[in-house]
Amino acid sequence: MTEITLQEKFERSAGVICRQGMVQFPVSPTAVAIIQRAVGDVEDELDLIHAFREQPSQTLEQLAASSGFPAEKAGALADSLAQKGLVFNQPNSKGVMVYRLLPLMMVGLMEYKFMGELTGSDEEKELARLFEKMLADLREQTQGNYEALMPLFKAAPAIDRTVPGGSTTDGQAIRVIPVDKPIEGGEEFVLPSQTVEEIIAKFDDIAVGYCFCRQRRNLLGEPCRTQAPVQNCFTFGKSARHTVAQGFARPVTRDEALKILKEAEEAGLVHKAFHPGARESALETSICNCCKDCCDTFRLWRDGTLPLVNSTYHLSVIDADACTGCGTCVDWCPTDAIALDDDGLAVRDEASCLGCGVCARFCPEEAISLKEGLRKVFVLPPRLRSGQVA
Repeated sequence: MTEITLQEKFERSAGVICRQGMVQFPVSPTAVAIIQRAVGDVEDELDLIHAFREQPSQTLEQLAASSGFPAEKAGALADSLAQKGLVFNQPNSKGVMVYRLLPLMMVGLMEYKFMGELTGSDEEKELARLFEKMLADLREQTQGNYEALMPLFKAAPAIDRTVPGGSTTDGQAIRVIPVDKPIEGGEEFVLPSQTVEEIIAKFDDIAVGYCFCRQRRNLLGEPCRTQAPVQNCFTFGKSARHTVAQGFARPVTRDEALKILKEAEEAGLVHKAFHPGARESALETSICNCCKDCCDTFRLWRDGTLPLVNSTYHLSVIDADACTGCGTCVDWCPTDAIALDDDGLAVRDEASCLGCGVCARFCPEEAISLKEGLRKVFVLPPRLRSGQVA
């Protein structure tokens, strides 16, 4: 058998990892450089990554067979890769340990690498720059193949689900207009939890880490303009046990979690819940608390990289008689769904409204309510003119 070089092992490992997840990447020099920094010169770990090429989720027995390593060594290597953010290692419902190779992002290496407490080292900054270059390359790919990619984008499931905040700045409950027609989806459709309190109540295992978006932007020299709190990235259940075990997050009680979520709401952050495989019938795995300028979901859409695809059960409704045209809602809206019309009053674009309730929270006249109704928000990334792609 012909021996392959270390560089070739980096390249083939990058090839396997780049095929994982919702967003697949070409095996570029940037992707290879990311794997080099994430794994290091540990050839056995690179060989184990290659063992996932046919099957991204494997039991220890399967992984030993596909890698050629003894079971004990295969498990140790997988556990080491888990600490580096490349493997999810938790038992399934039958108690059997399963090792799953993670993607570069959504949710994978990029999120876990920047979810723990950082030091601001040169190594962290270089990794942040490499991920930024990778996303810039993805933007070029999207813009260069815009028409061909649009059908694929339109068929994509909702990446996350907006859970609205519940109160205004003076502590009053945001007014909710009840749904006026039955929910489509058949008798078996169960509406997922619509408050963070309901979500938190479901779980015994809750963990909180740092916002990987705000931390990465800070490493890039772009601190959050809203000065939003940073330690409010939540994981639940199996995901919480994993992030705690790898040192990416710390366990918290329900009461502490609710206190942190309240602080996030007061800062105008958007609660976004995630479900395994984008299946809203399944229990939530995590909640992000997103600001307008740092959140990857918002930035990748505004920058022309990926569409905005979100599930929501609410839509903001503006009372024109109560609106004074102050523009507060325009400033706070994370998707630019609100503007002032020719009369100087706020108007909302339904197509891009997430129903997050941030506009209602900060409206000084309490002129905004939330109307119930299950919706999928889909907004195409802007088509950039030639020369605009960085």
